[in-house]
Amino acid sequence: MDRRDAIKNMGMGLSAGALGQFSLKNDSWNQNNQQQQERYSKATNGLPPLEITNVKAIATAPHGIELIVVKVETNEPGLYGLGCATFRQRAKPVLSAVNDYLADFCVGMNVNNIEDVWQMTYQNSYWRNGPVLNNALSGLDIALWDIKGKRANMPVYELLGGKTRFAVDTYTHCGDESIEAVIDNVKQAMEQGFRHCRIQLGGYGSTAISGEPDFKKAGFGMERDRFMDTHTYLQGTRDLFEKVREACGDRIELCHDVHERVQPRDAIQLCEDLEQYRPFFIEDPLSPENNDWFELLRQKTSVPIAMGELYNNPHEWTKPMTNRWIDFIRIHISQIGGITPAMKVARLGEFFNVRTAWHGPGDVSPIGHAANAHIDLAVWNFGIQEAPNMTDRLCAIFPGAPRVENGYIEINEAPGIGVDLNEEEAKKFPIPDKQLNTWTQVRALDGTPIRP
Repeated sequence: MDRRDAIKNMGMGLSAGALGQFSLKNDSWNQNNQQQQERYSKATNGLPPLEITNVKAIATAPHGIELIVVKVETNEPGLYGLGCATFRQRAKPVLSAVNDYLADFCVGMNVNNIEDVWQMTYQNSYWRNGPVLNNALSGLDIALWDIKGKRANMPVYELLGGKTRFAVDTYTHCGDESIEAVIDNVKQAMEQGFRHCRIQLGGYGSTAISGEPDFKKAGFGMERDRFMDTHTYLQGTRDLFEKVREACGDRIELCHDVHERVQPRDAIQLCEDLEQYRPFFIEDPLSPENNDWFELLRQKTSVPIAMGELYNNPHEWTKPMTNRWIDFIRIHISQIGGITPAMKVARLGEFFNVRTAWHGPGDVSPIGHAANAHIDLAVWNFGIQEAPNMTDRLCAIFPGAPRVENGYIEINEAPGIGVDLNEEEAKKFPIPDKQLNTWTQVRALDGTPIRP
């Protein structure tokens, strides 16, 4: 036998031995797997697979703001989940999307398979990524995470990886119609323990102090339309930062929301002018339609940029994040479909040093605020959270609602999301028949519409 044949025979022997060992290991794995399945079958003997039996939307407006909650019921008696689907500007279409479509589509689906349910529901409408359908999907998704937490007897943040901080740091709103009033609000917030404040003068775009516009004198537009004077807003914001810094010191972190209401060149100049006052972030300086301007903005200023509350589509946020054009992602998680996609956004941000700053205004239900906080507790690249205002009325409708203490959100540590819904209390505050939501109706001096 020559050397080549000897090596060949040796290799065949080794292969046979390895295959034999693999076979033994494979048999052991199969045996263990079978034992696990038998134990699970014995524990659930006589119980049907856990399935969705009903999906319904519940609307309430305890403070005149339409809040939409999705309730997912299962074939396990008493086991249900709750999710936030609030889109107040189009609340009734969300109600229809849930009650007329998801209710039929989701019945019979496996409650455990959250990702699968999300994907199949997302694509079911064929056309996707709109705010109405995304909010309906969010309500379903958050409710399924609520159920999974209840079944596991754990808060949702445990299922997302556990805590990376003891509580959720927040910023609070300190806007007003005069600089002196804003300063007083900031000082009061500091006394309450807040370390971050958002400052606005005269509302978004300073519409409350912009005066009487020419378009109204000419009888153009609607009486309800608001006026924004760009110069008043830009100069007032510069003066505001200067005076608040002077009066309140350097320790307090200051945020500001442009709300996409100025032209890109004005937004860039404003950020450059505010840089000396060290803002924590400037929010939404550009609209989603002007996404590519973020590249130039990043080159012009070191001011941290927060962006995203108007984003619905992954193609809107991936480019600014992966190019490091923004510092904080401000997505409204029900606008993109719930916890499942929000966790993917947060993980994406971790690779590009983009921190989370989820949108958390008054038109988010306490369930939605709790969902924000569960993600905030779990992800490493958390930045800041907009503080909710949990009134007694809200807490009566939503037992277990998160609370804010010393500037931190503290959640109910109960299994699941930790927030319940008192449906009888919710019924006392029906949503209005007409939904005009006129705060978005803003015009320039000559009547040109300004996008919020």
